Order: sequence, then structure tokens, then C-alpha cells
Amino acid sequence: MPVDLWWDDEDAAHIRSRSLRYPGATDIEPDWTIEAAADPGSIVRDPDPKSRVAYVRLIGYSKAAGFVVTVIIDPEDASGVTAWKTRGADLREYLDRKEQRHG
Repeated sequence: MPVDLWWDDEDAAHIRSRSLRYPGATDIEPDWTIEAAADPGSIVRDPDPKSRVAYVRLIGYSKAAGFVVTVIIDPEDASGVTAWKTRGADLREYLDRKEQRHG
């Protein structure tokens, strides 16, 4: 996955204000997603199995955020579509793979 992930102003504002739409959700900084995209242990699902459009799902760790971030990316131009703090099966898979690598 390219590390030249970028966000337009509208999508960046969208992920920075997740808590307004989803009570208890974590607001996401675009820089955190760029860190996640650069994570050598990231998981890439191409295409994203849950997207109706042929987007890519990237799951990676952001040191600045202090947690694993899921990023949905448009593969046409490497722009960010949305992002959130990873949880559930995606987080378990990321942590399992990390443990296997560092075993």
C-alpha cells in the first residue's frame, strides 16, 4: 500500500469529528492514518470485503494515536475515504499477526 495516502479537507473533517456522529467514538487525525499506512505490519484487504465500492481496507498501528487504526482508501488516487479506531475481528487479527512476527 502506498504511504502517500492523503486526505481532502472534507474527508479529513469527517474523520476528525466521528464522535459527533457516533457517541463514544474516537476522533481520528489524518496523520495517524498515514502512520498506519506506513506500518510494516499492516494488513491490507484489497478489495475491502465490506465496501460496496472497490476500496482498500488497511489496518495498521499509529504510534501517535497509541492504537491500531482502520483506514478505507480509494485505490484510484490513494485518498482516504474514512477511518476509525480498530476493534473486533480486525484488531484480533492484527494483534495475532504481530504476536506471530515477534513470537
